[in-house]
Amino acid sequence: MTFFKRNPFGHILFLKKWLIRIMAVITHQRYKKFNKLEIEGSEIIRSLPGRNVLFVSNHQTYFADVVAMFHVFNASLSGRENSIKNIGYIWQPKLNMYYIAAAETMKKSLLTKIFAYAGSISIERTWRAEGKDVNRQVKMSDISNIGIALNDGWVITFPQGTTTPWKPLRKGTAHIIKKYKPIVVPVVIDGFRRSFDKKGLRVKKKGILQSIVIKEPLDIDYENESFESIIEKLEYAIEQHPSFLKVISKADLLAYEEENKQRKWKV
Repeated sequence: MTFFKRNPFGHILFLKKWLIRIMAVITHQRYKKFNKLEIEGSEIIRSLPGRNVLFVSNHQTYFADVVAMFHVFNASLSGRENSIKNIGYIWQPKLNMYYIAAAETMKKSLLTKIFAYAGSISIERTWRAEGKDVNRQVKMSDISNIGIALNDGWVITFPQGTTTPWKPLRKGTAHIIKKYKPIVVPVVIDGFRRSFDKKGLRVKKKGILQSIVIKEPLDIDYENESFESIIEKLEYAIEQHPSFLKVISKADLLAYEEENKQRKWKV
């Protein structure tokens, strides 16, 4: 029966559709009224195939970033031109859209479990657990699940694995790209760190200009390009390469560090 149709992870699509609709209605004003969301590249979204697309983005909050992308991607697919005006676009959301998140984070509360059902591919972090640095092997089931999601649709990943800016990208992203050969679409976000708390659940400041820029897919030689080359290409594409620090003033860097300290104590 259509009512009980499930995705490859066993989630009932009818339930997932309603969760996305409800969350979209609840969060829409965060990007439309309290703050202004500026969008570039909606035409790129419409040009993409329905599956095997990997969106690679910088990261500023746990949840506000990916929720905004769900809004923007669905609005773009519905014909909106760089706009999320008129939330009717969410009535028929893209259900084969996923995002990679830490399993530890997605199990913390009922709310995070709802977020997970709406599209999370939960993975075990190899470098961090319960607030401490760790060093453990990658779970092959996590890699397989990412492959399953790519085979089914679109996947959003934040390869820095942290909301702190200009941190190195995790090499696992390059392994995924070489293994599954997806179309890789860079996304650059800004303003979310200033407008939301670190978790991205509470509006911290109003009147902030947020932005999402969707760039053209990267040209990647899946067979011959090295992991290091792919990582460097991603760092430039999402504007997180160390060279970007050279064009940022010392005052701005100090402001970022101070803001991170304040957010740390508020969470």
